[in-house]
Amino acid sequence: MPVRRLPHILALLALPTLWGCGQSAPQGPAPPSAASLAAITDDGGAPREPLGRAIDALFDSEAVGSTAALVVMKRGSVIVERYGEGIDKDTRLPGWSMGQCVTSLMIGQLVSDGRLRLNESAPVPAWQRPGDPRGVITLKQLLQMRSGLRHVETTDSEDDENRESDRLRMLFLDGRDDMAAYAEAQPLEAPAGRVFENSSATPVILSDLAARVLEPGHDPARRRRAVGEFLRNRVLLPIGMDSTLVGYDRAGTMIGAAMIHADARDWAKLGEFLRHKGSVKGAQILPRRWIQFMLSPSPRNDAYGAGVWLNHAPAGDQARLYPGTAPSNLFACLGEHGQYVIGSPSQLLTVVRLGESDAVQERALHDRMGALIALFPGWKD
Repeated sequence: MPVRRLPHILALLALPTLWGCGQSAPQGPAPPSAASLAAITDDGGAPREPLGRAIDALFDSEAVGSTAALVVMKRGSVIVERYGEGIDKDTRLPGWSMGQCVTSLMIGQLVSDGRLRLNESAPVPAWQRPGDPRGVITLKQLLQMRSGLRHVETTDSEDDENRESDRLRMLFLDGRDDMAAYAEAQPLEAPAGRVFENSSATPVILSDLAARVLEPGHDPARRRRAVGEFLRNRVLLPIGMDSTLVGYDRAGTMIGAAMIHADARDWAKLGEFLRHKGSVKGAQILPRRWIQFMLSPSPRNDAYGAGVWLNHAPAGDQARLYPGTAPSNLFACLGEHGQYVIGSPSQLLTVVRLGESDAVQERALHDRMGALIALFPGWKD
C-alpha cells in the first residue's frame, strides 16, 4: 500500500468541483453527507466538515471498496461511528491478519507465566531432532517474522510467479486440516534471524506452541478448549473483546493468522489496549515490557514489531503506514482486504476500518485513512 503526499490529499478533499465554461463554480467544497455528520458525536479536535468529508471518502465504494465499519476513538471514547448497509455495532467482522496481534498477546501471557521462553529454541518437536537446522529458531524470531522458514505469502511478484502461495495452501488447500503441520514442515530458506518475511504461517506455529503448552495431548477438542479458555480469560475478556469468535482447524489449532471475528468496537478495544501499553482502566493485564516489545522494531525490519506494524520505515511507496506524515509512535494491526486497527498515542487516537477492498482499492483506502488521521491534532513529532 503506497504512501501518498497527505497534505496534497487533504487539499484534494477541500477542492470544489470543476465546472465547464460559462458556469459559475460553487463556493468552497461540497458539504459532507448527513450520514457522515451524524456519525460524528465529537470532533476530537479535528475540523468538523473536513472530518465529515474524510468519512465520506472512506465510504466511497467505487474508490475504496465496501466499508463495513469505521470507528474512531479519542481519549478512550467513541467519537465517530458509521456502518455500511446491513452492518451495525453488534456485527462480527473478520480481521484477517489482524489476528497476528491477538496471537502475540496470547504468547505474551504464556511468556509472562514462564511457560514459554522468548530467547530459547521454539519447542516444535519436529525441529528438535538432532541435526535439524530449524532447532535454532527462537520464539522471539518467530514473533518478529524472521524465522528463515520458506514461505510465499502472495504470488503477486515476478519472483513468485512460478510458486503457489503458501498462505492459500495452508488456509484453504492441502494444509487446511492441520495448518501447523504444514507450516512447521517448511525448510529454512535463510539462516534463522537474518531475513524478515511477513508470513501467515508464523502465527499458526505460535498458536500450535500455545496449544502444546496448554494441552500436551493431541485431541483436537481438548486443544481447542484449552486455548479458547486461556485466550478468553487472559486476553479477550480483560480487554473487553467479549464479541470475539476464534476459528480452529481440524487439528484443534487456533488459526491465529486469519480466522478471528469481532465487532468494530471490540477491534477498537484492541488498539486502545496496545495504546495503553497493556492496561485497562489502570489495571495492567499484560506486562508493560511485553507491549513495548511488540511495539519495538524487528532487527530486520523497522516497520514491524511483533504482530504489529510500526511507523518507523522510510517514506516511500512500500511503506505500510505513514512515515513523515503521522507520529513516529503510530502503530497498526493490519489485515488483508483493507482491515485496519491504527493506534496513535501522540494523538490519543484509535481508528478502525473493516471492509472489503481489492488491491487497487486498498491503495486509495490507505491514503484516505492517512488523510483522516492527519486531521486530528498532535501528529507532529
